[in-house]
Amino acid sequence: MSLKQLRQNIDSLDVRILELINERTRLASDIGRIKAREKKEYYVPDREKKVFERLMKENKGPLSPRSVQAIYREIMSAALSLEESIKVAYLGPEATFTHLAALEKFGSSVTLIPAKSITDIFLEVEKGRANYGVVPIENSTEGIVNHTLDMFIDSELQICSEISLEVSLHLLSRGEMKDIKRIYSKPQALGQCRNWLEGHLAQAELIEVSSTSKGAEIASREKNGAAVASELAAEVYSLKIIGRSIEDSAINVTRFLVIGKTFANRTGKDKTSVMFSIKDRVGALHAMLQPFDRHGINLTKIESRPSRRKAWDYYFFVDMEGHYQDEKVKKALEELEKECRYLKILGSYPVGSYE
Repeated sequence: MSLKQLRQNIDSLDVRILELINERTRLASDIGRIKAREKKEYYVPDREKKVFERLMKENKGPLSPRSVQAIYREIMSAALSLEESIKVAYLGPEATFTHLAALEKFGSSVTLIPAKSITDIFLEVEKGRANYGVVPIENSTEGIVNHTLDMFIDSELQICSEISLEVSLHLLSRGEMKDIKRIYSKPQALGQCRNWLEGHLAQAELIEVSSTSKGAEIASREKNGAAVASELAAEVYSLKIIGRSIEDSAINVTRFLVIGKTFANRTGKDKTSVMFSIKDRVGALHAMLQPFDRHGINLTKIESRPSRRKAWDYYFFVDMEGHYQDEKVKKALEELEKECRYLKILGSYPVGSYE
């Protein structure tokens, strides 16, 4: 077949694909009107997960699963924007890794709102100025993001989804590496490439700022400044990448949470996050964990944070496999509630995938 014929075939397929996408979008709009009438949430994480899982099973290639997901993410994002003007708050400014996580989860057709801090993200959602927020919760190298955990102590917002994003950090600057005197980034990013920076730029001052993109913004104004940030930040702030993939660990993944006002439905592969405080007695924490052991529930994470209300008083945050409506999870939480001083279910949501 000639080049001309191949291109004609592609043109014909493009017309058919466009017709089918528009037909899919019309059906999604019909669903949106039903949701509006019944006052249901427009973004449904459990339905989204089922769609992606079905597409992965049906995909015969040559497109990779990641490519298929990226294509359908934008198709679904466009349909979602027609159902309602979805607003999503993220830790700004533009080109932070939280921004990239928001794009990964919601696509580019929703309205993305940059916030100055994690506190502001929670406030945007609580006040109804955003439907959802995306916040970082932990990194595979640097561990938990304490600020996010602390916000859940007083907030009534719930976790409705999660995103795992591979993080690749680059050194960005206007000038050359030999001239760098100051390096700007958020503390976690500097920590993730500490060894590389000590080995290559030991003389440079490390300056902590609120986000990787804020560091890039500052570096774009300084002759001898640099930033540790994303490749997108280099494009946005017109900086050169003078050091690629400088993170110390070959596997550098950050987990983000989507926060909102509703729980996700069961999918069969879910995670539940809870927060509780214990009674002040010997062996209290061990007693708190016994219900999970009795009911065969796997705990994937446990963290403690001071309550900020009383000295040596702590809250514990636990992630576990299963949905809070699963019978064994429900029973374990009922037993836990009898033993602890305070218990709050932060959310049950589909387990995020990472390739």
